[in-house]
Amino acid sequence: MKKFIIILICLITLQLSAQENKNVKDSQKFQQKLNKEFANKEESPLTEEDFKTFKSIDFFPIDTAYIVEAKLNFIKNSKSFGMKTTTDRLPVYKLYAIATFKIKGIEYNLEIYQNQKLILTTDYEDYLFLPFTDKTNAVTSYGGGRYIDLKIPEGDTTIINFNKAYNPYCAYNHKYSCPIPPKANQLNVEINAGVKAYKEH
Repeated sequence: MKKFIIILICLITLQLSAQENKNVKDSQKFQQKLNKEFANKEESPLTEEDFKTFKSIDFFPIDTAYIVEAKLNFIKNSKSFGMKTTTDRLPVYKLYAIATFKIKGIEYNLEIYQNQKLILTTDYEDYLFLPFTDKTNAVTSYGGGRYIDLKIPEGDTTIINFNKAYNPYCAYNHKYSCPIPPKANQLNVEINAGVKAYKEH
């Protein structure tokens, strides 16, 4: 019996280690993809001047403590609303679910939204939007908050990887119109993961 328990513990440890490695690789792929997009003049939000000197996006070190499994409370029949942006534009969203998760043992909640225009397209019909602010804003990260892209999950849980948090295009170029994270999504904690504040050259 004792031998069985030891084997079971070893198997669980190996499984957790494999999952952690997968999460790290997933975060690395995100960083590589984002850097590739910014280096492409046709996709990059950078200004002409900044594009000339761009080398790489500044990221926080990848930290698996900021990869969390969130329990979802789905919001049925939620009303459409115009989300405030940095301009007069009001893109229409619905509150899709409230995510509950823990970071370093403390519980937090964030609202997840669904863009009512994007769900009508083939490429984004399962797209979910998670904008948030945290204690790093205007210190080490962009003052206006950051975004995370999610997809509709199969069950009532989802993985939120804060290492994949990115800046709105407004952080790089004022010509863009960017959603402002609602007050409900203010985290009273430092999220030292994802994209850092952009430093103009």
